[in-house]
Amino acid sequence: MKLISWNVNGIRACHGKGFMDFFNAIDADIFCLQETKMQEGQLVLDLPGYHQYWNYAEKKGYSGTAIFTKKEPLAVTYGIGVDEHDHEGRVITLEFENFYMITVYVPNSQDGLKRLEYRMRWEDDFLNYIKGLEKKKPVVYCGDLNVAHKEIDLKNPKTNHMNAGFTDEERGKMSAVLDSGFIDTFRYFYPDTEQMYSWWSYRMKARERNAGWRIDYFICSGSLADKLEDAKIHTEIYGSDHCPVELDINL
Repeated sequence: MKLISWNVNGIRACHGKGFMDFFNAIDADIFCLQETKMQEGQLVLDLPGYHQYWNYAEKKGYSGTAIFTKKEPLAVTYGIGVDEHDHEGRVITLEFENFYMITVYVPNSQDGLKRLEYRMRWEDDFLNYIKGLEKKKPVVYCGDLNVAHKEIDLKNPKTNHMNAGFTDEERGKMSAVLDSGFIDTFRYFYPDTEQMYSWWSYRMKARERNAGWRIDYFICSGSLADKLEDAKIHTEIYGSDHCPVELDINL
């Protein structure tokens, strides 16, 4: 199976910048979006052969996720069952016969870390959610996790040490996920590969200089390790300040 995740930073804008060209060319079995920034009816995507599932934030022009899948799931769940977190359209879970597939857009701690305390609660509740699912069957989740886990995962670790996305607290929560038995699939295949990023600021020609961060991931249950085939970061694809990431897995 070919799985794709992309923070499109507004699907309507990305749609006008070649989204469908990549979507059609990559021919994914499951294609996940984050930060769709739209409400129902603002854009209709014609995707023959795919089932579409959208989770919209109550706040207009903000957050939002979507999943497009060739195979119809057994069940679909929106949110994680915690009211504090379930108004921003951040999570969709599809249940298939052999696994759960989740798209997630993790809250940004924001400038001045003004949302860090909330982010910590989110991290704990989301880990509880996926560990609960894992009791039934393996979990694959993907999306913009808004954290660069290690220094290798961003261009300028020293100057960003206390900035949102690279605080000790956020990195610690990612470590907790991996310590609980989940796999960062890109690092599973490429533990020492440097200068591979998935997000670049629009400012100061960051993408031209490859001054980026790897904050988009595919994470999976450790029990799926022997089914992993490859992980990719499509740095050649534009249309957003993020690029798509891919997981190839035999499920």
